[in-house]
Amino acid sequence: LQVDGTIQAPADPSVIKGTEQWFKFLYMDHLTLSGKGVFDGQGASVYKKAQPAAAWSGKGGNSKNFMNFGFNFVNNSLVHGVTSKDSKNFHVMVFGCNNITFDSFTITAPGDSPNTDGIHMGKSTGVKILNTNIGTGDDCVSIGDGSKQITVEGVKCGPGHGLSVGSLGKFTTEENVEGITIKNCTLTATDNGVRIKTWPDAPGTITVSDIHFEDITMTNVKNPVIIDQEYCPWNACSKK
Repeated sequence: LQVDGTIQAPADPSVIKGTEQWFKFLYMDHLTLSGKGVFDGQGASVYKKAQPAAAWSGKGGNSKNFMNFGFNFVNNSLVHGVTSKDSKNFHVMVFGCNNITFDSFTITAPGDSPNTDGIHMGKSTGVKILNTNIGTGDDCVSIGDGSKQITVEGVKCGPGHGLSVGSLGKFTTEENVEGITIKNCTLTATDNGVRIKTWPDAPGTITVSDIHFEDITMTNVKNPVIIDQEYCPWNACSKK
């Protein structure tokens, strides 16, 4: 699929109420999405009204505002060159995928746009994010449970909340995270650099192992390296 123009989502999220993403790829093998195109979520219409909330059921649930992209059960595939702009929620959700690569991809949203994570993944193996520019209002990359053999390399992040593993441990259905390599990345004016975040007193009992942060350049980053085992946004948990 080659896209060279601009595709706009409805400015009013209620127009396609109930959908998690407005551009979704399901159960595909050997997909290539490429071109110079821009997928414009027109998120400005909801940013001022938004309340802090997680964007999908695995992180708390929020079906009101849809994401730009969903890649669900997509294997051996490539996303190259296109731009995700001003998503109303997460820009990209990768779920149940194997061997999917984002190369020379661009994600852009204002630094104060709420909950606009760049690329979030879960239950996926062999995800590569390469040579990609991400500027957004939340995590540039968010690595959820069940993520294995993940490579984030040559990524420029900022603004945003950094390159994060987690949050993890909130639910009993979570799976282990292993084999994460984040290398040769540059973070500029972000809240965090590289981060691992887990919930306190949570029911989940998983392991997070084989994590590598290498050759990371940070400029004006508030928390360059942060491992937070009492991650509790908006005091939405118990700290027993």
